[in-house]
Amino acid sequence: MTEDSLPNSEAGAETRERRVDRAQYLVCAVLVAVGAFLIYDALTLAEGFAKVDPVGPRMFPLVIGVVLIALAVVLAIAIPRGSVGEADAGEDVDPNSPGDWRTVGMLVGLFVAVIVLVQPLGWAITGALLFAGAATVLGNHHYVRNIVIGAVLSVLSFYAFYSGLGIPLPAGILDGIL
Repeated sequence: MTEDSLPNSEAGAETRERRVDRAQYLVCAVLVAVGAFLIYDALTLAEGFAKVDPVGPRMFPLVIGVVLIALAVVLAIAIPRGSVGEADAGEDVDPNSPGDWRTVGMLVGLFVAVIVLVQPLGWAITGALLFAGAATVLGNHHYVRNIVIGAVLSVLSFYAFYSGLGIPLPAGILDGIL
């Protein structure tokens, strides 16, 4: 068969060059670093209260660390072979347009503000501001509704952590009210 008589997909596959995305090696390095840290941290855990547990507290971080390193090795082998993911075919995504760094910067600033304000203001207020701010930054202009939904979600999550999981979140200025 000549190339003209091949179906389009076969002709395109034969003429397509292998692309090597070298940026994926950074992902491999991060996977190895996180996996090595988990293994090191698991091996240095103190015995403590978990002596009676037959599995022990070391098993899960060790398994996850080994799996992360194994995935890094598999990815490192696949990269030079030209194994790349298929480009996103989203409906409203233009892969050639530049990133919206203003929105990313505003979201990072919002997360930093949450980190700074969660202790003095408490989770209920800060969580509401986080939700309302993130929704507004991402394009929702129903400001009052954003704050109301954020307040409901943050108070529900406050009680879910406090009552359901036994993990106290900071109450801040609402201490004694919540």
